[in-house]
Amino acid sequence: MTVDFLIVGQGVAGSVLAWTLDQRGCSVLLADDPALPSASGVAAGIVNPLTGRKLVRTWKADALFPFLHQYYTGIEAKLGVRFFHPKTIYRPFRSEAEKADYLALINDPAAHAYARESADNQQYGAYINNPYGGLDVHGAGWVDLTEFVRLIKGYFVRKNQYYEGRVDNSDLIVKENSVKWNGISINKVIFCDGVQARENPLFGYLPYNPVKGQILTAVIENYPITAIVNQGVFILPVRPGLVRIGATYSWHDLDWQTTDDGRSFLESKVQPVLRVPYQIVAQQAGIRPSTKDRRPFVGIHPEHPAVGIFGGMGTKGVSLAPYLAEDFARHLLDGEELEPEANISRCVSLYSHG
Repeated sequence: MTVDFLIVGQGVAGSVLAWTLDQRGCSVLLADDPALPSASGVAAGIVNPLTGRKLVRTWKADALFPFLHQYYTGIEAKLGVRFFHPKTIYRPFRSEAEKADYLALINDPAAHAYARESADNQQYGAYINNPYGGLDVHGAGWVDLTEFVRLIKGYFVRKNQYYEGRVDNSDLIVKENSVKWNGISINKVIFCDGVQARENPLFGYLPYNPVKGQILTAVIENYPITAIVNQGVFILPVRPGLVRIGATYSWHDLDWQTTDDGRSFLESKVQPVLRVPYQIVAQQAGIRPSTKDRRPFVGIHPEHPAVGIFGGMGTKGVSLAPYLAEDFARHLLDGEELEPEANISRCVSLYSHG
C-alpha cells in the first residue's frame, strides 16, 4: 500500500494541512496519539487581525484573514457543520489618553480596514467597564477547536485514513524518496506535532520558544454580549451564559498543569473589565509551539526530502494554518516557492549533519 502523505499530529496544524491536501486529491493518512496533550485542545481559537497594545496588524493579515474566513466556512458548507464563529472584538479604552492614541492609530489606512470607534458603547455599559468608550475590531472571530478537530478526525475515520496511536520515529524507515512505516510506503511524512517536535531527532535543531498558556471557563448569568471583549485579557462568549477568559503567557514552568497563580492573574485582569459576577467552572493549560523569531516552521528536512514539518504556529495557529497549508500544498504538489519567512531553510545554519 502507498499513500501520498502521512500527517503526524492532529491539532489545528495537522487538521488543516490534512484537509488541504485531501481536497487537492492526495491520499492522506492522518495519525494522532490521544495520549499526548495538545495545545489545540486548550486554545480559545480566536482570530484577531489587530493585536497587542499598539494594534499591530497580524503578520500577513491582508492575505490571511480573507483566506481563513473562506477556508473555514468552506469546510462548514462541505460537511454541513458549524464551528467557525465570526465576531467583532470590542476593546474598551482604559483612559482618555489611550482613546486618543487608539483613534490616531486607526486613522492609518492599514488599521482602518479592521477597526473603528464603536457605535455600541451603551449596550456594553451594564456589563463591561467602558467609561471612555471603545473600539470595534472587524474580521475577527473564533474557531471552536475541539469541534473542528473532532469533525476532521471523523472525516478521515470515515475514509479509513486515520491512525490512532503513536508514530514512533524509530519505526520510520526514511529513504531517499519515500518513508516506510508499518508496511506502508509513504511519499512524504509531515510532522504537525506542535511542541513535541522539539523531541523529534529530525527537527530538534529548530529554535522553538514554547509558551505556556492558561484559560478559565466561567458562567455569567444573563450575559447578552456576543462580541469578544479584549482589554489585556479576553472574554469570549462560547454560548449564552458561558465564557472563556484568557490568557496567560509564561516561558517557564513548561508543563501542562494549571496553577493557582495563573487563575489569580486572570481574575485580577478581568476584575476591572467585567461589571457582573461570574463563577469559574474550569481551568486549562497548554503549551503553544512558539518559535524564537515568531515565524512558523514550514518546509522539507535539509537532508531527507521525504520528511517535512508544518508547525511552530505559536499563538496564531488558527489564523496562520489555512493560508500556510495552501502555500505548502502548492510547494509540495506544484513546485512553487514556499513563503520565505516561514520556510525552515532560514534555520539551516543550526542544522548539523548526521
